[in-house]
Amino acid sequence: MHQRLIGICAALLALFGTVEAAASQSVYTSAPDEPGAVTVAGAGDGRADDSAAIQRAIDKAAGKGGGIVFLPEGTYRISRTIYLWPAVRIFGIGAKRPVIVLGANTPGFQRGVAHMLVFAGARPGADSGQRGPVAFPPPGVPLNKDVPDANSGTFYTALGNVDFRILDGNPAATAIRFHAAQHSFVSHVDFDIGSGLAGLYHVANQAEDLHFRGGRYGILAEKTSPAWPFALVDSTFEGQRDAAIREHEAGLTLINVAFRNVPVGIEIDRGYGDWLWGQDVRFENVSKAGVIISNENNVYTQIGFQNVVAANTPVFARFRDSGKTVARAGHAYQVASFTYGLTLPGLGRMGEFKTDMQASRIAALPPVPAPVIRALPAVSEWVSVRAAGAKGDDKTDDTAALQKAIDTHRVVYLPTGFYRVSDTLRLRPDTVLLGLHPSLTQIVLPDGTPGYQGIGTPKALIESARGGDAIVAGLGLDTQGANPRATALLWMAGAASLVNDVKFQGGHGTNRFDGSRVTPYNNNATADPEAARRWDGQYASLWVTAGGGGTFANIWSPSTFAHPGILISDTETPGRIIQASVEHHVRSEIALNRVANWELLAPQTEEEAGEGLDTVALEIRDSRNILVANFHGYRVTRTRKAAPAAVALYNSHDIRFRNVHVNGESGIGTCDENGCATFLRLTKFPYENAIRDVTHAIDVREREFAVLDVPAKPSPVEAASFRGATVEKLADGFHSIGGGAVDAGGKLYFIDRFFRRIWRWSDGGKLELVRDAPLDPVNLTVDRSGNLLVLSSYGRNGTVYSFAPNAPDQEFTVIPATPASARPGAALVLPVNWWVNGEFRDQIDPETYQFRTLAEMFASDLAAPKAQQYVSPDGSVVLPAFRVFQQGPPDHRGLRFSHTLDSYGLIQGKPGTRVFLTNGSENRTYSGLVGANGAITDLVPFAERGGEGVVADAQGRVYVANGQIFVYSPEGKQIGRIDMPERPLQLVLGGGDRRTLFVLTHHALYGVRLK
Repeated sequence: MHQRLIGICAALLALFGTVEAAASQSVYTSAPDEPGAVTVAGAGDGRADDSAAIQRAIDKAAGKGGGIVFLPEGTYRISRTIYLWPAVRIFGIGAKRPVIVLGANTPGFQRGVAHMLVFAGARPGADSGQRGPVAFPPPGVPLNKDVPDANSGTFYTALGNVDFRILDGNPAATAIRFHAAQHSFVSHVDFDIGSGLAGLYHVANQAEDLHFRGGRYGILAEKTSPAWPFALVDSTFEGQRDAAIREHEAGLTLINVAFRNVPVGIEIDRGYGDWLWGQDVRFENVSKAGVIISNENNVYTQIGFQNVVAANTPVFARFRDSGKTVARAGHAYQVASFTYGLTLPGLGRMGEFKTDMQASRIAALPPVPAPVIRALPAVSEWVSVRAAGAKGDDKTDDTAALQKAIDTHRVVYLPTGFYRVSDTLRLRPDTVLLGLHPSLTQIVLPDGTPGYQGIGTPKALIESARGGDAIVAGLGLDTQGANPRATALLWMAGAASLVNDVKFQGGHGTNRFDGSRVTPYNNNATADPEAARRWDGQYASLWVTAGGGGTFANIWSPSTFAHPGILISDTETPGRIIQASVEHHVRSEIALNRVANWELLAPQTEEEAGEGLDTVALEIRDSRNILVANFHGYRVTRTRKAAPAAVALYNSHDIRFRNVHVNGESGIGTCDENGCATFLRLTKFPYENAIRDVTHAIDVREREFAVLDVPAKPSPVEAASFRGATVEKLADGFHSIGGGAVDAGGKLYFIDRFFRRIWRWSDGGKLELVRDAPLDPVNLTVDRSGNLLVLSSYGRNGTVYSFAPNAPDQEFTVIPATPASARPGAALVLPVNWWVNGEFRDQIDPETYQFRTLAEMFASDLAAPKAQQYVSPDGSVVLPAFRVFQQGPPDHRGLRFSHTLDSYGLIQGKPGTRVFLTNGSENRTYSGLVGANGAITDLVPFAERGGEGVVADAQGRVYVANGQIFVYSPEGKQIGRIDMPERPLQLVLGGGDRRTLFVLTHHALYGVRLK
């Protein structure tokens, strides 16, 4: 009987998961003074099912604008997925860190991917904003099809100081699905993954102080939702069965991260690359490889490490495709630098793939370094500003109360509220100014505050003392839009200071006191809705100057009123930015002026269509000794104007660029009678160049590369020419041309899309205006009879019309879409450049845990026939009707996207013949077999260059536009290059003898005579 009872108890323990383990060090040892927080009222005994109790607290906190949840010390067993709604932050409190446990053999966590906690995109219900069915509900237990996945608009959600434990019999379990956007984070978590799949599935924004033990993987990550970097700081991995981290295109930035007793440190998935940067990394007892590199000869593979130490790690890097390895430099060794990827030999030069490792043997590993992100003082030291009389009611002037709290206490805590001020808050050298939610806890400078008006020197909302080790964390700072002298945070503190989890409000993601979201645009997105609030009318949101330095982590700076979002000036004090999202400024996002000894790690910028048409992402002036790593310079799909370069350099040197990604893709969410979907497409206007050295008038055309060092005196650049081919500018002065096509006589027709004009070029007639009507032409093709077939963006699904080039202006025919059918002898019209990326929908196979590669997704997308088509007047040309996605109002203000609208131009091919085309999301050129109704099959990779234009001549030579024009033999071997004065976009062969290569750039038309 006694033995039977023991057996029953053991079974119950296994079921409910009451397994004790050493408690982690709690960060929040008691609850801060937070009247608005919701406290979980669960049993916390490890036996009762606390799923409902945790979810109830989160639901209650998820009022308009989000909320804060406290999880008290205890062990909380759950049996189903918990959903963390947008802008809700959950923090563990107590002397011991609370633990959420998945009991042994919990139903639903045995197959596929099943999550204990999900960062969700919206709470189901009338206020969710969801229209129609949810496109991609995250896999939950049980699956809830009404919950959308978190996405690029999921802000402020966070979890901190809560541990997770997965017990036996849950091989599909992950602790957290961490899919989100700005100001979301996971911090201070120990993951005991045990039998589970992973601690984190997906990654977002930033995480710190995470410790992964056991499991198949510590992190299993696909590309991030917003397609920008993820920073992991002060974290460890130990004892994973397959790899500590397995990922692709996560923009993985590792800072002070250790890997111990694992077969592989970081494994990049088959067929993919990543922008991987590791700094102050440790590998101990890593048996197979520190890093496994895939997709070797593709520009999206950018690998860099700095200051790595390793012991008993025989292979530092293994290349999956070729089998090559980079071996250790000894039993214990130090890697000062490791880089792999497209390496630029200098400014203005195209790159080559290279591996470089600078390593040396060491006697033993050095001590574990101190954390990069400083620990906050104990909660017992936090003094609430309410004790000093601050109200935070968005009405009272709290200036005096806040300053009194700062003057009389070192550690000052602001509970949730909007604290209005009318003058500068001045910090002491050791001040610690804290909040827990940058959207719910804001310090606000009302519009028209007297001391901030007129022309004058900058006046700060918050000003640090010079020197010292001050901390500002967890706050939103809002200088509004009608305070021209304002700068939100003027920082002059020293190298040990810290700014963490701070949002500079204004612009996107800004909430009011009542939780409603601020609309940052008027009805045509050309200014703020209030005319008195002037874009680009204030000083920088964050200004580090006068010898200031320190660490700046998890910063979001999107205020359209500020110039720039972050300014660093007049300092040589070491400083480091980790994961900053700086967006929506008019002239520049991040600027450095007279700066030395700084690192920008995982900075991401974004330019919007209204305010960002002329913005420079990063401007560096009169500076030196600057590291820029995992830089993502992004322009949105809606952009309608070309910009010369993401980065501008002025009189600067010793600027080290590592892993640069200058892109312009965007996800477009749509809902119609067929349900909801997300379509990823490429703008026609990413930055033309990655970098422009203004001082030396040199452009860097490569937009994806791993290594570039900028010296004080760059070598002159000589243009390459293929077999004496001559480049001639035929016409210029255009806004943005494209959509080129030639007729039977070799005459070129093209469109200036902004001005809606259709032009013609011929040797005899030179430049001629063919049509000038407001019909929104985007792309052209020509049928055998010489009629132009015009694809227009006008209307919900676009419009196709046709006319004879020399016909009167009022004569044209609108062509309706008709059911697709075979038309023997007719040529099909197809996009020449595509963007197929697979973002937003999980690409993992739930049985094998393998991912579909980009090449596989591209092939699948192209192989699909189209149900409708547009037929030219003479029946010789058929344009398949690609699905059109709409964003915005259904009138002229709305935007329309499709593969044919997005392409720089169209090509023709008859069924059964092969054509060349290019996928920008891979930077790769393919040949494919044209099938019926627009299907393209039998895709064969041709060149590891691509993204814009491609054309083949009569000799079978293939010309690929990718920064310059690369020339390939019919077998795919590069045989030359043609350097152009401007970035080539579309390539078309024409002229009477078909030996003129027409090169369309944004602003000019060139002709290259081929021999």
